[in-house]
Amino acid sequence: MAWIVLILSAVLEAVWATALEASNGFTVLLPSVVFAVAAALSMAGLGYAMKFIPISTAYAVWTGLGAVLTVAWAMVTGSEEPGVLKVLFLAGIIGCVIGLKLVDKPDPAVDKNS
Repeated sequence: MAWIVLILSAVLEAVWATALEASNGFTVLLPSVVFAVAAALSMAGLGYAMKFIPISTAYAVWTGLGAVLTVAWAMVTGSEEPGVLKVLFLAGIIGCVIGLKLVDKPDPAVDKNS
């Protein structure tokens, strides 16, 4: 469950980053509100996930996926030019995130059902 929450929190990181840009320095109301809500939920989810996933892994996954999703959204919406190298490097980040998941060893002292 913690991994699902962490991934959803990374999605929310991309939402708040995109909303932050759209808020034009917090001068546009709706994106400013979306930013505040998404940032709060993203941080809350990250905090929850860190109860079960080591901070080094959780934070790297959260920031890595959030960055990839933010760039991917910018490329899909046309606000940023896609490029072969850019896509290759984003795939590298995804590969590293998968690697962190694969090497994550759960702490047997932590009750995973909490």
